[in-house]
Amino acid sequence: MSILSRLREGLSRTTRQIVDRFDEIVRRSDSPERRSAPVDVETLDALEELLISADIGVAATARILAAVKSKARAGASLRDLVADEIRAVFSAADRPVANGEHPTVVLVVGVYGTGKTTTVGKLAHLLTSQGQTPLICAADTFRAAAVEQVEIWAKRADVEVVRAREGADPAAVVFDAISSGKARHRDPILVDTAGRLHTKTNLMNELEKIRRVAAREVPGAPQEVLLVLDATVGQNGLAQARQFMDVAGVNGVILTKLDGTAKGGVAVAIANDLKLPIRYVGVGEGMTDLVPFDADEYVQSLFQTKW
Repeated sequence: MSILSRLREGLSRTTRQIVDRFDEIVRRSDSPERRSAPVDVETLDALEELLISADIGVAATARILAAVKSKARAGASLRDLVADEIRAVFSAADRPVANGEHPTVVLVVGVYGTGKTTTVGKLAHLLTSQGQTPLICAADTFRAAAVEQVEIWAKRADVEVVRAREGADPAAVVFDAISSGKARHRDPILVDTAGRLHTKTNLMNELEKIRRVAAREVPGAPQEVLLVLDATVGQNGLAQARQFMDVAGVNGVILTKLDGTAKGGVAVAIANDLKLPIRYVGVGEGMTDLVPFDADEYVQSLFQTKW
């Protein structure tokens, strides 16, 4: 199955909701010109309700409605106006991956329960399939189960792991992993970090220390800090994200469990509110169900049925 097909399947619940409800909006008029006519207040109200219900968020919804009102007289279809503005939201949030010396260090951060550890394994498999030689660093030493889980996924992906005993200093494990990566010519180094410590302050202090160690060993590292968010959590995920952005230096998002929600519009809210690009999305439980995010494919998946 192609990446686009998997994305479409993962977004199917959201797509059905959007298409079905939008059809209700346009069916209120028998005139075929309704789809390209100036948009009336009733239609805007219905569209607002639809976007909010899909978890696109208040701010992004307001932006889309403003674009629809200002551009509708140009004769474009309502479908195209909404789709184009969503593309513009993703474009504004996009940013290139930071450059630095090799190996590339990728911190994977997020709260416990978002699927962070399994995502690391899936990401390792994806990068391997692309011809890269990743190495996993099991830096979540707070939970013995996390290390065991990483090792299971790493074995499935046929990727090496650097680990330490439970309770070891996570920054020291990162140092060992970077040293090992240099010696074995492994690149990138995927660092699975803790998602839960005794206090939030301890977690943030640990992440800051890991960043310092990575930067000392590889100038410019960590080049990527990817925040794992659970799509089923919806807008609450944005509050989680803000807790990590300053201290952890998050510069990208992995959105998991997209197949488990009818509110996949949260991807738009993330891009609009946090100004963070979505790098990957999880569309299932299997090893190959983490796929690179592409804004055009996302929009095509949502709007694959003509409105």
